[in-house]
Amino acid sequence: MKKYRHISDEDSALFRKVAGNTKPLKQDNFIVPKPKPNMRQSTTATDNAAAMEAIRLDDFDADVLAGGDELCYVRAGIQKKILRKLRRGDYEIEAELDLHGMTVEMVKTELAGFLEQCAANSLRCVKIIHGKGRGSIDQQPILKNKVNQWLRKIDIVLAFCSAKAADGGTGAMYLLLKRV
Repeated sequence: MKKYRHISDEDSALFRKVAGNTKPLKQDNFIVPKPKPNMRQSTTATDNAAAMEAIRLDDFDADVLAGGDELCYVRAGIQKKILRKLRRGDYEIEAELDLHGMTVEMVKTELAGFLEQCAANSLRCVKIIHGKGRGSIDQQPILKNKVNQWLRKIDIVLAFCSAKAADGGTGAMYLLLKRV
């Protein structure tokens, strides 16, 4: 530390009075941390709100998956080992949504609300039970297909896959979410 020679006796006496019985530091190298850049949370919230609205207004292409087909999706840039862990059920399920017996209109509302709550509570892994479609017309998995298509459009969804047999198999899915 540089010593300044232009300090008057009055200033020196005032300094000593204010400083009192303090002891000098052994080292005077102090690194000031740089401020962290602001994350774009407002645009993420806007993107999610737009995706949730898209779910509510979406038209549907019904012939994508059969009841026993496995679901698997991973967003670009997500490591494959994360999907492997999700498939094995290594993540703790923090919430669950059961869509059995609901109409498509009911599912639109319930799914959008559920995902909004998950984002608000910073949940990481959830389970959605959509069923295998055995109760549908022609035994086609309408809800499974709709949920599969909708979730791919939502920004907070990092990956999803069919659940283990003990958790519902191809009638349920594990969903890995980005913490907002």
